[in-house]
Amino acid sequence: MISLYLPGTSWLHRCPVRVKLLLLALAGMAVLPITDPLALMAVLAVVLGLYASLGKEGLGQVKALKPMLSLLVIIFALHAVTGDWMTGVTAVLRLLAMVLAANLVSITSRMDDMLEAVRPLFVPLEFFGVSARKPALAVSLVIRFAPVLLSVYASLREAYQARTGKRTSWRLMAPFLLQSLSMSENVAEALTARGGAEGLIRKA
Repeated sequence: MISLYLPGTSWLHRCPVRVKLLLLALAGMAVLPITDPLALMAVLAVVLGLYASLGKEGLGQVKALKPMLSLLVIIFALHAVTGDWMTGVTAVLRLLAMVLAANLVSITSRMDDMLEAVRPLFVPLEFFGVSARKPALAVSLVIRFAPVLLSVYASLREAYQARTGKRTSWRLMAPFLLQSLSMSENVAEALTARGGAEGLIRKA
């Protein structure tokens, strides 16, 4: 459960993780000020095209958005109620594009590669006797676990819908938090068994 890495040899898999993270950050800053729905639809189409370049399995990863659908509906509804439905459309399109782009980086990057890509940011901490790999691991896990947690919530919501016929409920938060904590404990145990942050080194 440490990752949802999609094995492959595509150009996105071969692209250095640092380059992908940098492009993701730049894309996020570029998309944020866009308010034209047509422009955002074009951005979303480009992101979906990147998924398509990974083949059928790549397109299948778009299902990571499924647990977000109810949230997107709520976001749009809140704007529609206030009479500003166009802003709701742009907000939903922007969120879709950014989440899909982040997920794309996650599924095409190995955990240890992402760790090594982030580690240089924390090298200055070594002057204070703090390992740079530990905060780098924390950041990598946050990036990696976003789609995992979405999948967990999706499973809970589908089970709840099958039992009650309702799409979602605030009652799902308790089991979601419990499963998240359980996953964190399992990951902590797995990391400890491998030697912690220093153990996540790819062996030649």
